[in-house]
Amino acid sequence: MAFRKALKRTVIIGGGAAATYFGLSQLIEYKKTQPGLARLAHVAAEAELKAPFADELPSRQAQLTTLKTTDEFDVLVIGGGATGAGCALDAVTRNLKTALIERSDFSSGTSSRSTKLIHGGVRYLQKAIMQLDYEQYKMVKEALHERANLLEIAPHLSAPLPIMLPVYKWWQLPYYWAGIKMYDLVAGIYCLKSSYVLGKTKALELFPMLKKDKLVGAIVYYDGQHNDARMNLAIALTAGRYGATIANYTEVIQLLKTNDPKTGKEKVCGARCRDVITGKEFDVKAKCVINATGPFTDSVRKMDSQETANICQPSAGVHIVIPGYYSPDNMGLLDPATSDGRVIFFLPWEKMTIAGTTDSPTSVTAHPIPGEDDINFILNEVRNYLSADVEVRRGDVLAAWSGIRPLVTNPNSKDTQSICRNHIVSISERGLVTIAGGKWTTYRSMAEETLDAAIEAHNLSAEQCKTVGLMLEGGKGWTPTTYIRLVQDYGLEVEVAQHLASTYGAKAYEVAKMAQVTGQRWPIVGKRLVSEFPYIESEVLYAIKEYACTAIDVIARRTRLGFLNVQAADEALPRIVQIMGKELGWNHEKSTAELEAAKRFLYHEMGYRSRSEQLTKTTDINLNNQEVVRYKKRFQKFDKESKGFITTIDVQQVLDSINVNIDENALHEILNEVDLNKNGQVEIDEFLQVRNPRTHSDTSGRRRNCSVKALADVC
Repeated sequence: MAFRKALKRTVIIGGGAAATYFGLSQLIEYKKTQPGLARLAHVAAEAELKAPFADELPSRQAQLTTLKTTDEFDVLVIGGGATGAGCALDAVTRNLKTALIERSDFSSGTSSRSTKLIHGGVRYLQKAIMQLDYEQYKMVKEALHERANLLEIAPHLSAPLPIMLPVYKWWQLPYYWAGIKMYDLVAGIYCLKSSYVLGKTKALELFPMLKKDKLVGAIVYYDGQHNDARMNLAIALTAGRYGATIANYTEVIQLLKTNDPKTGKEKVCGARCRDVITGKEFDVKAKCVINATGPFTDSVRKMDSQETANICQPSAGVHIVIPGYYSPDNMGLLDPATSDGRVIFFLPWEKMTIAGTTDSPTSVTAHPIPGEDDINFILNEVRNYLSADVEVRRGDVLAAWSGIRPLVTNPNSKDTQSICRNHIVSISERGLVTIAGGKWTTYRSMAEETLDAAIEAHNLSAEQCKTVGLMLEGGKGWTPTTYIRLVQDYGLEVEVAQHLASTYGAKAYEVAKMAQVTGQRWPIVGKRLVSEFPYIESEVLYAIKEYACTAIDVIARRTRLGFLNVQAADEALPRIVQIMGKELGWNHEKSTAELEAAKRFLYHEMGYRSRSEQLTKTTDINLNNQEVVRYKKRFQKFDKESKGFITTIDVQQVLDSINVNIDENALHEILNEVDLNKNGQVEIDEFLQVRNPRTHSDTSGRRRNCSVKALADVC
């Protein structure tokens, strides 16, 4: 139930409570695009703002110095996720002296582990209609407005995505069609493109992997998709451009308090902070402190008062990444009713396929781990919708992660699936402002509502909100043809240029300028970190300018390699650490620690462990025990880290140790023959299976056996 009280003790529940803001002049128009493309609803910013650091951002050390030496900030935001960064951007553009601190890296938590959708929430609208819930309806309507805005202010990081809802029963067609049309209707002028119905033939033409049996047709609707971690970072960097003091790896140890001379009551007046990298502590004073820490909301609230009741109930959502051939390049899939009543999205993302999510109660942790049960649940749901010709294999899972949603609910509630992603803005008796809950898509409106409440409660002198239509880092100056200039002006590969343009926007030129000469005829510049992905070495250097402090920051959030393929990320790590170590002055001990920490991150948080454990199970192997033991021992000579798989790097290291030289292309060809699931690595079961007599009956089988024999003979 939504309610408001006096702002001295305010609790506002309901994502749509602040859907309309008075005094905000908005110009709405349609942006005409090429036929067949989704139309974006344009929302114009109120006014142009001056950016003090438009040319170059201050270094992290300079930001920390400002934190330490500033007498008092107007606003101190704790939490560098989407909501916290949004609050900082909103505050600084209202001409408030603003600081933003994050104990880990920007977007290191939930904001980088989403489904990558910018959406209003089809299922929330369904609940709003079925349950006659006006608050959920307002939340969906607000989210659809914010969807249009986000697509406009960061066009390089986001784009409309058609999503198919397959129908297998005739009676479901009008039911789902009515629901999706209602979604379009609620979006109103912000509708990206009208939904439409497809017959069976056309549906299979657009999504050929779809299960054909009993397929009646499909409905296609439009939502947005984005690179969530890069979007979060863009919000934070934009706040920095406009003058906010932003610092990652800056932890709040305790809240500072003082007696208010007017009322005589104790109030929050800042925070005692610690630089996580150096361990040094310092105080940051502020008139207003905003708690935007997501799943850790209650821990900061208890720094204000130990008696405070919990308002956040965490829920874990697991996603997996599988090869891009599982889905079309530009068409997602929605499973509206899984076997246990949940919703699963199946979406193309960064030339891979992302599937998720689960929804189950969990405990709060900074390092959530994807469970094998959740991974298999998603795989089973995917199997239900794909053709029998497509074998959905556990070995095809290239990465998996778990994100913790900070759901706002009664702490006694146990069913997180029935909870709407509404948000709460609360102000404690000591003046701590807390923003909790909500959706990624509505970060901006949540920040606006939070600042409105904070300004009134703390009597701050501020201007009106200016973030509607305000372009984010890299958005201004970007065009769909930016990548062509990168190819022509710098001699980058087309794939690399497209990646840089879609990741950095207009800032891609700065990354290209830092790229090293390859020494080849083509490309002229841009050495890749790994051959299969378009990430180049100069991105590591640019990541440091974007406040990357660790190798994890680079593989997880500045690039998305860790989220796309854990094995490729593992291969890239030594070079990434080498580049960062040289730039940041790391000694051997520090470099080793960074490498080990990043490997632990991949192993636990990105699904490496589950993958390794699953792939070391040998089933359907027609070898006797002695043969299995013998070949396992040979395999383990390559797999010295007991990962459960080997790569060309592992083989090359063994060859070097025994002074055997094999041409790199020949080595790749050998590994490729043994790599049955074509994921860039050879698992123990693949190694054993190609030694299986039953696999040698055809030419390819005999060729694979020769490849394994070549590897085995080395040992």
